[in-house]
Amino acid sequence: MMKAVGFDRPRTIEDLHALQDIEMDTPVPGPRDLLIAVEAVSVNPVDTKVRQRPLAEPGFRVLGYDAAGRVQAVGDQVQGFKPGDRVWYAGAMQRQGSNAQFQCVDERLVAHKPDSLGMQEAAALPLTTLTVWEALEDQLGLTPDTAKGKTLLVVGGAGGVGSIGIQLAARHFGMTVIATAGRDESARWCQSMGAAHTIDYRQGLVEPVKALGIDGVDAVLLAQEPDPYWAEACELVKPLGGIVTIVDARGPLDLNALKPKSARFAWEFMFTRAMFGVDMERQGEILSQAAKLVDEGVLQTTLGESLGPINAANLKQAHRRIEDGRTIGKLVLAGWED
Repeated sequence: MMKAVGFDRPRTIEDLHALQDIEMDTPVPGPRDLLIAVEAVSVNPVDTKVRQRPLAEPGFRVLGYDAAGRVQAVGDQVQGFKPGDRVWYAGAMQRQGSNAQFQCVDERLVAHKPDSLGMQEAAALPLTTLTVWEALEDQLGLTPDTAKGKTLLVVGGAGGVGSIGIQLAARHFGMTVIATAGRDESARWCQSMGAAHTIDYRQGLVEPVKALGIDGVDAVLLAQEPDPYWAEACELVKPLGGIVTIVDARGPLDLNALKPKSARFAWEFMFTRAMFGVDMERQGEILSQAAKLVDEGVLQTTLGESLGPINAANLKQAHRRIEDGRTIGKLVLAGWED
């Protein structure tokens, strides 16, 4: 048996039973699985969204899509890992999550964690790093060779995706990054991540960008709900540029505005590869490259605050703060109480 935190039906985060401390059977790894002893997790907006969805089957669902830990056991077809290895990963939406003492994860989605980071610092990064790397490279077709000197606008700069997005774009892809930030604290955080400029999204996007002497941007990363920013993003993006969004739109997005510019639009959903079993090795490769960049000092953790051990009370606090929309960086939990 193992400890875990789960939910059995959709509830508001203020409900006493929104998240519950439970016990479950320890999972058994399949042929390509790693059984990982979870040591640290971080919380993402996707956790709060899945928590509010009805369950397909009775029982408890365990959330958690970011983790760092040690390999406990391996399936009989696993080749790249062995017990004792320290790893990081984001996992798959269709399987039980990382808010548990042990979790089974397909080895193709996992990589050895950076040696230079502790478990908490590492747990802050996998999901958001995969999201941004896929968004820029796989969806918009940018590479460090082709993107160098180009301009990226990040909407939602101080959040988890924005924080690593600024770093990757500025320090690995060589781009000039403009990030939105609504508070001085958020602006300072974005600048520390590598943003060349910050603008207050409450003043809109077009005029603040043009006030910087920048007429347009080569790419836009929408790490917030796209609807309020869509028209201005389309106005700002340059001909042959691109817009990528990671958040569902509330209504239809008018793609016709991009036609005269032959500008690209793309969705980025980090769970696509695992959900459909397509090119899953790509995520392990990205995390391996990211670990190298961390150990070389190119990338840094986006841990904003540690909330204590992994339990229902602390996870509820994390969910509440994410739903309030005022977090900077990532919220991390580590360790299990006896």
